[in-house]
Parts: sequence; structure tokens; C-alpha cells
Amino acid sequence: MAIAARWCRAGGEPDRGARYPAAVTGQEDRQGEAYLLGLRLRGRRVLVAGGGAVAARRVPRLLGAGADVVLVSPAVTPALEELAANGRIDWWRRAYAAGDCANAWLVIACTSRPEVNAAVAAEAEANRTWCVRADDAAAATAWTPATGTAGDTSVGVLSGDPRHSAAIRDAITAGLRSGTIAARHHRSRLTGVALVGGGPGDPGLITVKGRQLLAEADVVIADRLGPRELLAELPPDVIVIDAGKVPYRRQMSQDEINEALVSHATSGKFVVRLKGGDPFVFGRGAEEMLACLRAGVPVTVVPGVTSAVGVPTAAGVPVTHRGTVQEFHVISVHVPPGDKRSTVDWSALARSDGTLVLLMSLERIGAVTSALMKHGRPGDCPVSVIADGTMPTQRTIYSTLEGVERTLADEGFRPPAVVVIGGVVTIAAELAALARNLSG
Repeated sequence: MAIAARWCRAGGEPDRGARYPAAVTGQEDRQGEAYLLGLRLRGRRVLVAGGGAVAARRVPRLLGAGADVVLVSPAVTPALEELAANGRIDWWRRAYAAGDCANAWLVIACTSRPEVNAAVAAEAEANRTWCVRADDAAAATAWTPATGTAGDTSVGVLSGDPRHSAAIRDAITAGLRSGTIAARHHRSRLTGVALVGGGPGDPGLITVKGRQLLAEADVVIADRLGPRELLAELPPDVIVIDAGKVPYRRQMSQDEINEALVSHATSGKFVVRLKGGDPFVFGRGAEEMLACLRAGVPVTVVPGVTSAVGVPTAAGVPVTHRGTVQEFHVISVHVPPGDKRSTVDWSALARSDGTLVLLMSLERIGAVTSALMKHGRPGDCPVSVIADGTMPTQRTIYSTLEGVERTLADEGFRPPAVVVIGGVVTIAAELAALARNLSG
């Protein structure tokens, strides 16, 4: 390792023939010696020498930073010409001349002639102005990193290999945008409650927005049917509350969930209510939103892929099909037909030709099929049942209205499951057979 020092003359001015104190390893132009810095260029002049493709890439970002851009070049690309015509940049229509770097805070030398770029860099050095050289990074005093943005975050990467830097930048920005890179804000924290629809189970089916908000959470109140694998990715200081919702077992009541949402949010924490499916499709999302708003807690709602459509789709069961059906009905069967608490018109559904999608129906499937056949649906009407939809344990059976209860018992199906009734099941069975033939 070589260590060199630059000493100052009397009066504090640096001796340009010596070096500043520095630890130097290897060559001086090594990437590791670069000091990454965010420049605040608003209202400050930046000189760009050259009007080709490099300038066309750099100038928009400079304008985005608020820089006062002066472009020196006899000719420019159409995009740069349009910027000049609109008064966005100051275009000097001539070749570079000595003195052009005066009053610039940053200089970019990107002409097609190396000797011109060298002259620009030399003037910038004499003026003690940072200069980027597009043709010779080793001769530049500043390097432009591969940059990208994700929300309010700017990312810059230097690696010595521009393509490698760009790949790293893309990986980081994609992770921040999708929420797969968990990086909570600390100075500008989110507040309130987010009701996030987590989709039907597969963690890959949560929306980008939902995953972003989950990465910001201080407290997560999770349902059993939400994408629980994502909870393992949370930082250890995040409070995770299991809301349960397991049929016929101990679970948090809705009042307890509402109270937890409000109490944590009013204590200054950002709370994510991670729900299965969509918050407003049999998810009691509106009840939770009402409780929060009445307590003065702001609420964000993030839609999710409802299991009523997502699970059949994942199993290759369309809920509509041209020439077969033009409507579908989604029914919650948390109480059976004939129960005084039920608001479902089973006779109307039986007379309809539309697809029926039943949720929470497995424990009451016998009562449902009996009611439908009683009111006119034929016993040979096709039925499909999908258990553990979108998960590795997903299972699908095909049956009929009169035979599905026995088939479920024989196959040992347990909740959660989605039941689809109607002519679309015949299409699904054909799709499944064709897929099996393709796979051999």
C-alpha cells in the first residue's frame, strides 16, 4: 500500500506539486477512491460540452435537479434542440472555446473529440470545478454513477463497470419499488392504518403498493389467510399480532381487532392490517375503516386479489366464458340456506344461469346443494372445488351438484376452499385435460 501526502505552503494554500494526506491503495483512478456525493444543483450553472447521445441522456437529469444548463455544441440531437427551443436550456451554437467553463459548478465534457474534452477538463481543473469526461473516466475529476429513483429515494452506484453498476441499480430500485427490500423511513414516518389486501395466499400475489406499505410497518395485524410468509421478512422490532380467524377456535373478535388498530395507531405507530384476499370483499374492511376514522385515525386501503376470482383462476377455472355465461355471483356461506341470519336468495341463484362462487361453504355444502336443487338447479350441474388455492398444497376436484358432498368427504377436503358451480366447470375440466396431455 502506498501512502502519499499533499502538504500546504505557509498561509494554508496547497502546494500543487504535493499531495493531500490520503491512504491510497493501488492506482489513483480506482473506483474505490470515489467519494459519492449528492449535488444540489438548483439554480446553479452546469456546462455541457457536446450535443450528442451522451448529452441527451445527461441533460434531462440535470434539469430534473433544477440545474441551469448551458450546452455548447455546433449541433445537437432533436431532443436537445427541442429543450433549447422551449427555453429549458441555453444552447450556444458553436464549438467549445476557452473561458466557457467560467462560473460553472459542474462541467460535463462529452464531445466526440478527445482533444476537446481534454481542453474542457483542463479548464475546469484550473477553475477547481468538478468535471465528468464521457470518453476517459481515468482523466476525469468526477464520475457519474448509475442512478435511479424509487419513490422519494435516489440510488447511485459506482463499480468501475458501467453495465454492472446499472444492473445493481436496477436490482436495488426494483426491490425498493416492490417492497422486497425492506427499508423503513425514519425521519418521515408513515402514520395511521393501512388495510392491505394480501391476495389469496401466494405471497407473490400481493400488490406492489401492499408490499411497500408492509415494509414500512411498525405493527402488523395479520389474518390466517393472508400471505404469512411475508411476515418472516419483517425487521425484528416490528410487532406482529395474529388475528387468527380460525373457524371454531379461539380468535380475536372484531371489536378486539378494531381496538388494536386504533390503540397502536394513536400511539404513533404505523399499522398494517394484512388481510387475505381484498379488504372489502367479505373482509370486514369497511368495519375496520369506520372504527379508525371515528377515532380520528387516517386510513389507506390497498386492494387485493380476491380469492373469489384469484383462486379459480389459479386452478384454471374461469368464472366467465364467452358463449357459456355472462355473469357470476359471489356468495358468503357463513350461515346455511334457511338460517334466519341469511340474506341470500337461493331460489333466485338456482334459477340463474350465472356462475356461483361460494366462499366459506365447505362445512355447509350439503345444505347449499340441497337448496339449489330444490329450487331448480339440475343435479348434474358441474361443480369444482379448489382447496388451498394458489399455494403449493393446492388441490382441485370436479364433481356435480348432487355428488360433490360425497366427493369432498372421500377426498378429505378441508377449508379454506372455493366452490365454483356452473357450466364454466366443464370448460375448466377440458383445460385441465389438455394441460395434462401437454405435460405428458
